[in-house]
Amino acid sequence: MTVDFDQIDKVIHERGRLAIMTLLATRVRWSFADLKSELKMSDGNLVTHLRTLHAGGYVAVTKEVLDRPQTTYTLTERGRTAFQSYLSLLEQIVRAGQG
Repeated sequence: MTVDFDQIDKVIHERGRLAIMTLLATRVRWSFADLKSELKMSDGNLVTHLRTLHAGGYVAVTKEVLDRPQTTYTLTERGRTAFQSYLSLLEQIVRAGQG
């Protein structure tokens, strides 16, 4: 089995962004504060990764004012599809490595 490593999605493949995508795939929406707490990232690091994912069309951002301003993040359909493709490619890599 031959794996085309050029197919690895470089937007998702960075460790921080992979962690964000994994969390976003687990429930409908995450607040910035919850992502920060779960991932133990600094504000600046988390914002940078979320901006990259948003620019790629993988993450939608919603800003609301409830009792206080809150920003939430969700996977877009494109993001969910890209993440599933990424996971499928990783599975191929694992199978190829098992000989």
